[in-house]
Amino acid sequence: MNNDSFITMRIFALLMILLPALQAEDKQGQVPSGARMSYLDNGVVKVGVDLNHGGAIVYLSRDGGDNVINNFDFGRQVQLSFYSGPVPFTANGQQPAKHWEHLGWNPIQTGDDFDHSSPVLAYENDGKILHVKCQPMQWPLNNVPGDCTFDTWLELEGSVVKVRARLNNARKDHKQYRARSQELPAVYANGMFHRVVTYSGDRPFTGDKVSVVPKSTGKHPWSSWQGTENWAALLDERDQGIGLITPGRVPFTGGFAGRPGPNDTFANSTGYLAGLGQEILDHNITYEYRYEFIIGSLKEIRARAASLRPVSLPVWTFTNSRHGWHYRNSSDQGWPVKGHLRMNLDQKDPKLISPYVLVQAEEAKFLIIEAAFKTSHRTATLFWQRHGEASPGKEDVINCPIENDEQFRRYIIDLSAAPSYRGGISRLRFDPVPNGKLGDWMKVKSIRFSKQESEL
Repeated sequence: MNNDSFITMRIFALLMILLPALQAEDKQGQVPSGARMSYLDNGVVKVGVDLNHGGAIVYLSRDGGDNVINNFDFGRQVQLSFYSGPVPFTANGQQPAKHWEHLGWNPIQTGDDFDHSSPVLAYENDGKILHVKCQPMQWPLNNVPGDCTFDTWLELEGSVVKVRARLNNARKDHKQYRARSQELPAVYANGMFHRVVTYSGDRPFTGDKVSVVPKSTGKHPWSSWQGTENWAALLDERDQGIGLITPGRVPFTGGFAGRPGPNDTFANSTGYLAGLGQEILDHNITYEYRYEFIIGSLKEIRARAASLRPVSLPVWTFTNSRHGWHYRNSSDQGWPVKGHLRMNLDQKDPKLISPYVLVQAEEAKFLIIEAAFKTSHRTATLFWQRHGEASPGKEDVINCPIENDEQFRRYIIDLSAAPSYRGGISRLRFDPVPNGKLGDWMKVKSIRFSKQESEL
């Protein structure tokens, strides 16, 4: 099962199996029946959250038009959803249904699969910023509150809704589970917006041609791709609709389920988008991210994303965050991060894996790693994944001598010396040792790209 299958299986099952109808829908209305609404409205765009369902976004319109957010059931909307172990997740002896076993620990903002809504714990709206804190419910279980809270802050800027989202964990289970794909966030739009449009090429922000994401050919309705301009959109035939912008974040999943139809907030057919990130969610983590969504034209969506484009090569300084780096066959010191990552080298073939990015090899010729090692091995290995490839090729690798003195040093890797290091580069993988030993470790303060050796 690939990294994103947990999310796609949940969404597919949600659409095809459970789809609970709202018992008292107001078909003439624009929000779910029984919703307790709070709005922000700047005269251009109007956004509303439902305080009876965790403060999830259930309403979005522009210039007095109809609501574009899908509210067929309470697994839709625009909402927060997180994933961690164990898989399956149980509580108080309660087991998830078979079709939800793969989800593991999965609190979501609206409520659970048994119609228990997530209670709002705090709420403020001064007309400029709307803040909601909720206690999410575990989606697969019956009336089990998540051992965490969610915070969201919304504000408007023209036709843009700017959102800051935060997960506050307080789990009794202190085990550090592996990184899982997260929906950052989940966005559902109405059946009118059936075209999934993005830019996924290797020359972002140059005016290069956008593309329509093809429908999935697998058993799940969603596709996954690298949105290298940090946006994706659900559009109608006139290139109008809703765009999701995830500054600095490249992976997306989404698609369309059902048949194209009218802009009906209560219809079954829906488009779906989510920004993705593989993240370790420690038992006590405070995890925060930002996103924007814009209701408007493709031109407006793309221009807004371009205004938020990265202005320099990626630099990851691990002062107080992992910045999306994660491990395979390893773990670290846990949360909070204090000045560096301490990667335990006590398993076979431990790996440190970067988030997805896009850099041009001719601009990012050198990689600088500030690290210290406690190991008997003298050589680490760096792999890179080229844009459009699913994994590094056998030639996409370079060796790096390391010192076994437990002292922080700057390791400068000349990537341009490798013949295959060309074109768009989307991901890195650093293997400190081929085989770990109990008590060995690597500490990493920072990792960054540089164009010229003289800049180091």
